[in-house]
Amino acid sequence: MGIPKEGSNGGWLNGFIGVVLFSGSLPATRVAVLELNPVFLTVARASNAGILAVMAVLLFKEKRPSREHIIPLLIVALGVVVGFPLLTAMALQYITSAHSIVFLGLLPLSTAVFGIIRGGERPRPVFWVFSIAGSLLVTGYAVAQGLTASPIGDLFMIAAIIVCGLGYAEGAKLTKVLGGWQVISWALVLALPVMLPLAFIYKPSSFGEIHIDTWVSLAYVSLFSMFIGFIFWYRGLAQGGTATVGQLQLLQPFFGLALAASLLHEKVSMGMLAVTVGVILCVAGTKKFAK
Repeated sequence: MGIPKEGSNGGWLNGFIGVVLFSGSLPATRVAVLELNPVFLTVARASNAGILAVMAVLLFKEKRPSREHIIPLLIVALGVVVGFPLLTAMALQYITSAHSIVFLGLLPLSTAVFGIIRGGERPRPVFWVFSIAGSLLVTGYAVAQGLTASPIGDLFMIAAIIVCGLGYAEGAKLTKVLGGWQVISWALVLALPVMLPLAFIYKPSSFGEIHIDTWVSLAYVSLFSMFIGFIFWYRGLAQGGTATVGQLQLLQPFFGLALAASLLHEKVSMGMLAVTVGVILCVAGTKKFAK
């Protein structure tokens, strides 16, 4: 089935499903890094998803990507397979998942900027008003509430947002040629020869004392955050435009905060909720003035 035309509602629906699946990533990562080394967590989730990706491309007898697609696929791998998972895992050693989730409000702006640089997209000027407003809400909250707590954790999150935006934009561009699940699959396949040996090198000395919650979290970030979520997300970005559908990421803090409060019993302040409501309104504005 071909990719629907640009701006179709299918793009927003696929993008929304992707955001919902991604929303559990930071809470699950927070649980996992309490007992697992951030490097092992990163390479283990990439290895698990990479094995699934190998099975998928073999099962469906996918044609290998051409030489011109290798570098873009490596950019995707560096951004979303290695960069974002590793940097967020390192950040979550210093900050709570509730705090880190607020930074996700910067991700739509990062994605939109790289969508213009890498994909040649040109949203209307009013789009940037809402996009920047949403990002300023998030940044302002972080400066007012969190930088005194752990500047190291916040810097890791900012770096993660930058590399993730690049990976999203590059993947969306490739999806128009290769297809959504094929892009993340081939990126994982390319990373697997490096990730799998590192998983054995950095594995814990003993698995006996690791709790079941940690293994469930690893399974979640491997299956949903690293593989299934991207199938919907890249397809949505390709259908509706990277800069425009990418604004759905402003909703991710809302879902993530709910998970952090309900599953991890982390404190969600009124300030966090106010910022989340503000960025949701910004999503509505960017959707209206995207084209």
